[in-house]
Amino acid sequence: MGSYSDTRLSKKEKVAVLLIALGENYAAQIYKYLSEEEIATLTLAITTMSKVTKEERDSVLAEFYETCLAQKFISEGGIEYARGVLNKALGAEKAGEILNKLTETLQVRPFELVRKADSMQIVHLLANENPQTIALVLAYLDPKKAANVLSALPGEIQVEVVIRMANMESVIPEYIREAEMIMEQRLSKLGMSDQTNVGGIDSVVNIINSVDRGTEKYILESLDMMDAELSETIKRSMFIFEDIVKLSSQAIQAVLKQVDQSEIAIALKSVREDVREVIMSNLSKRMQEMIKDDLEVMGPVRMRDVEQAQQKIVNVVRALEESGEIIISRGDGSDVLV
Repeated sequence: MGSYSDTRLSKKEKVAVLLIALGENYAAQIYKYLSEEEIATLTLAITTMSKVTKEERDSVLAEFYETCLAQKFISEGGIEYARGVLNKALGAEKAGEILNKLTETLQVRPFELVRKADSMQIVHLLANENPQTIALVLAYLDPKKAANVLSALPGEIQVEVVIRMANMESVIPEYIREAEMIMEQRLSKLGMSDQTNVGGIDSVVNIINSVDRGTEKYILESLDMMDAELSETIKRSMFIFEDIVKLSSQAIQAVLKQVDQSEIAIALKSVREDVREVIMSNLSKRMQEMIKDDLEVMGPVRMRDVEQAQQKIVNVVRALEESGEIIISRGDGSDVLV
């Protein structure tokens, strides 16, 4: 049988052939996991399929089976483990072809084993690495885990990593594979075009949105001094506590309804006057008086507690935006309350 690329079938037609070969019952089960657009596209492909030879049908089924095997091996031991097993079973050429398709079509992400490690393991793993390598690894992590790792790194390294990640547009696959192999070796138990897209502003924003308020402030303030243009670009793409002044009264009221009185008082302990005024003006008269009383009797408050209270309010804003109750238009400061 020739290589998969020998077939005249497009990727969409291959899926159609696969669904036909699997039969109605299995195809129906697969449809449950597809979007309406995907279902419509595949249904059209199935109904317009021309005659398929037995060889092509067998080739599609073999490709599917071997891809599933490769995916299983990757999840068990990473890219290099899968490559080793497939090399022995199918030969280097076929193994490379399958893994290339996984990277391009199924979007297998590098650093599979590293991503399974907990945050502190990754911190120790990256402790002596240069900022560029740290930025590369963090770009592939879940944003919350990447945030935990970033927060645990020394302050000066945090900013260096953010700058490199923001400016990272593409990375040579060989460098990714080499870094992945080194990381996996260190954990001990723990692809393909000329370049692979990774990092960028979106990755930075997702991570900074997930770090604690203190780390967020430190990174953004440091970036203001080191790269003001980059800092402003990041700020335009994310919501920080002081941005509450940009929200409409309706949106602010919707946010404050979900925050305890005591948290609002602590959050206002150390803020700009305009931020304080905007928040207070969107509270009921009774709530305003209660918070003023709280502030008058409130003794010294740790900055960490103030930052945590502010972060809770920011989290509410982000949650309401994610649920669609408020829509924040990045860059112009406007918002719409749905």
